Amino acid sequence: MNGSGYFFPALLIIFALSAYIAWGFSKGRTKNKQIYLSAFHELIKVFNPDDQTFTNIGGYVGYHATFRFREKTCVSEIDATITLLPRHAPLYMPISRLLMGSDRLFISIYMRYAPPGEGHLIEKGYTRFKWSRIINAYRMTREEVQWGDYSFHLYYESIKLRELFLKLIESHQDPGVVRHIAINPEQRRAFVFMIPEEGQVATSLSPVYEWFRTVFPR
Repeated sequence: MNGSGYFFPALLIIFALSAYIAWGFSKGRTKNKQIYLSAFHELIKVFNPDDQTFTNIGGYVGYHATFRFREKTCVSEIDATITLLPRHAPLYMPISRLLMGSDRLFISIYMRYAPPGEGHLIEKGYTRFKWSRIINAYRMTREEVQWGDYSFHLYYESIKLRELFLKLIESHQDPGVVRHIAINPEQRRAFVFMIPEEGQVATSLSPVYEWFRTVFPR
């Protein structure tokens, strides 16, 4: 077979691959925009802030939001960062899914009052990721609890905090898309890690957000 016999099949493959990449880019970009807009809309519904700022921090895969409150409640400010799978880069998606696992929504809630110690409730499957490492785990008691269909590790410094976490589990029996809840007394900060599935953020976050008010009392 002469050189032209290989040229046309190769050209067809290149054309098909280029078309697939272009199609994937357009579809992935649209999907990521849909996910982050849905997530931030639901956060506004839960937090009901007086002011909010949204910033793009990573092209089609990273967005940040800051929510502020005029009224002096137990919450002073909330930061949220969403990192999305690179759906606009279909050839890289399998590798990214292996490394990231899923889309991720990180929420930091800064409170005006101190909690009764440090504590974490983290889904067992997410402890394998480096970013989920709990720095002060060595100084807390750990036990395994069941929350809905998931096994969680419960870390706590005080019995009071353990009771509060168990009360959350008992009163809200399905974690939904929540995978990590943390209480940081040094920064007076609460933290939530979620998978930002469309239509699930507000449902899963609302009871946790209300629960924080019992952890950070006046």
